[in-house]
Amino acid sequence: MAQLKRSASIINDDWRRWIGENLALDANPQDLFNVLVSQGVAAQEAQSEVQAALANPYLLGARQAGQRLKSRLKKHDWVLDIYRTLNRQTAGSSVVERRHRLSRDEFYRQYYLLNKPVIITGMLDDWPALTKWNFDFFRAHFGEREVEVQTGRSQDANYEINSTQHKSKMPLGDYLDMIQHAPESNDFYMTANNSSANRQALAELWQDIGRLPEYLNPESADDGFLWLGPKGTRTPFHHDLTNNFMAQVIGRKRIKLIPACELAYVYNHHHCYTAVDGSAIDYERFPLMRNVQLLECELDAGELLFLPVGCWHYVEGMEAGVTVSLINFQPDNNFSAFYSTYDEL
Repeated sequence: MAQLKRSASIINDDWRRWIGENLALDANPQDLFNVLVSQGVAAQEAQSEVQAALANPYLLGARQAGQRLKSRLKKHDWVLDIYRTLNRQTAGSSVVERRHRLSRDEFYRQYYLLNKPVIITGMLDDWPALTKWNFDFFRAHFGEREVEVQTGRSQDANYEINSTQHKSKMPLGDYLDMIQHAPESNDFYMTANNSSANRQALAELWQDIGRLPEYLNPESADDGFLWLGPKGTRTPFHHDLTNNFMAQVIGRKRIKLIPACELAYVYNHHHCYTAVDGSAIDYERFPLMRNVQLLECELDAGELLFLPVGCWHYVEGMEAGVTVSLINFQPDNNFSAFYSTYDEL
């Protein structure tokens, strides 16, 4: 039953909206009557209002449309369950495979086009970043540059959803000091949400990142996002609106993944997020999570993880580290063009 706010005993339009919303959600009319009476509405008036709402042709049409919508959603869930079943029958579906220097054809046929994650080794070996980058290098060459980071995350359970509220600017050297003096923390993190500000401030770093022409379009303007933080950083369960490469340059990360076809069971409540805590899944609170296919892997420095579009992932920094994410694949990767559910679901 939808929530209500206390009102005077005289029925007003707020009460009528509450009645209509609950009837559209298939609430029992007798339950609505009982609530109205308990809130001080006269029994005769409460009965009259509920009956008027039940007889209203507009509300009746909305309820019928709601039933059709539920039927359509059940059909959509059936299609997703087909893909869930087929996905679990695919060879290697229970693990995130590691493949060494995959050819372009193998990558696209066996993973990209099948929406299947994979860790690729050996493809970053010629990146200057792997040998040049460390915190001393950053401090010496960019310590005075002003960068944008996420701060105050520990005080906000929805720090990722509210990421724009946590943006702070400071010299990179000061940020590196924070990392150095915090052996483990999720309170601050430089993420992809800060990339638009940091791309110019740290422009020279992009010269040390390879273009991966075997898989990516080197002519694309999408040239990557930078992640830099201490051990203990967490990115909550979410899905991206594009296919994504996660290139680990420094440190290690632990990743939990759920295939996109498990959508009906992950409690997606807002945009591309779920309230499920990936660090310790509460199966009592979220029992449907027992049904999902949960994959886990660790990504080491020099390795490349392919994250398929729509694939749910939780990421945890096992060490202070640097990651580059890339989205400029050879085929069209603009799945956000027909995505519209940015609000509460």
